[in-house]
Amino acid sequence: MIASPPSSPSTLAALAQATRQGAQTLSIASTTLKNQALEAIALALEDQQEAILAANQRDCQAAEQSGLARPLCDRLRLNLVKLKGAIAGIRDVARLTDPVGRVQLHRQLDEGLILSRISCPLGVLGVIFESRPDAVMQIASLAIKSGNGVMLKGGSEAVNSCRALVAAIHQGLGRVGLDTAVVQLLTTREETQALLELDRYIDLIIPRGSNSFVQFVQSHTRIPVLGHADGICHLYVDAAADIGKASAIAVDAKAGYPSACNAIETLLIHQAIAPTALPVLVGALRQAGVEIRGDGAARQVIADLAVATETDWATEYNDLILAVKVVDSVAAAIAHINTYGSRHTDAIVTEDAAIAAQFISQVDAAGVYHNCSTRFADGFRYGFGAEVGISTQKMPPRGPVGLDGLVTYKYQLVGNGHIVATYSGDQARPFIHQDLPG
Repeated sequence: MIASPPSSPSTLAALAQATRQGAQTLSIASTTLKNQALEAIALALEDQQEAILAANQRDCQAAEQSGLARPLCDRLRLNLVKLKGAIAGIRDVARLTDPVGRVQLHRQLDEGLILSRISCPLGVLGVIFESRPDAVMQIASLAIKSGNGVMLKGGSEAVNSCRALVAAIHQGLGRVGLDTAVVQLLTTREETQALLELDRYIDLIIPRGSNSFVQFVQSHTRIPVLGHADGICHLYVDAAADIGKASAIAVDAKAGYPSACNAIETLLIHQAIAPTALPVLVGALRQAGVEIRGDGAARQVIADLAVATETDWATEYNDLILAVKVVDSVAAAIAHINTYGSRHTDAIVTEDAAIAAQFISQVDAAGVYHNCSTRFADGFRYGFGAEVGISTQKMPPRGPVGLDGLVTYKYQLVGNGHIVATYSGDQARPFIHQDLPG
């Protein structure tokens, strides 16, 4: 399929304006209508699954011929299992509580003067992503349920897949009478920079890609940006760990899907058990195809490990490579993670509840786990139906971002001729400030 010519700045602004207008209508749509739209989209995707998979096959073949990196090829591939899973996720989103119109605060300031804080959509999202066409379905479903419009900019390597997916999404929206402009697809590199300049129309940019790509986005737009720059996740195997659990968790967290941002990149192990536990862990990981790089202490236990350097501790491999370091305490493990980690997801394996509590409270990350794989850091697995991305910033939303991360709120104040002068000066009337039910 031939790529579309790049949109001019004026054309792109017109598209964004159309998305904003569609989003304004969607923002007041009933929960029933939004859920009907999601079901119609799911049905359209099922009807078009052969065309979608064929489009993805063309993308994968072109990517392999162009020498696209293996982790990106893995993310690009959309098979029937992935497609069915994404469609199931759309239906899961439809079953979730509508995040729009929730009364977060209801307070009487004075007799007849009532303050409410009500959740409402953000407006228009600009989402820029690399390789993963399944992100189109996740993001579109969450945007629709939360009443937001969305402009999607996929990577050129996924252009055929994204077009086929968005065509099905538009078909579903049209079936229930919603404006298809609420979901727009951009396809050219030139449109990325132009999208970042649309601060009049776009309320939030969500970049999903490499560290350098996210940093580029953050430094080239005035629009607020939500995202994470790296997925440098850790697994710490404590002296009190169950090695059987640790082995299964390590293999799952590294080899299950090594190109995922929630895969571990470093394994830390307590020196007290390293002589006996490390050979078990390394053996299981090597059997799963993982290349192990170790520090000096790890190589004293297993001499044929490749040498891990300072660079390895700060590297997101997105591949079957794992760095291993021996530490002398949980405090040392925490210090290493807080120095080199990306505040994404980190885990501890231990049977000591006090050590686990220390790790969970002191590790600075969006997700901190005990006796389970870091691969659980996922909106679908959290019960969010899907996610628009994972945020590692300190301010909320943090971690997998689902529906609740795509709404803001507005204060509504209803009075009956009330004026501020009544509540100031020597004869100021006091406020009641009484919270009301509902």
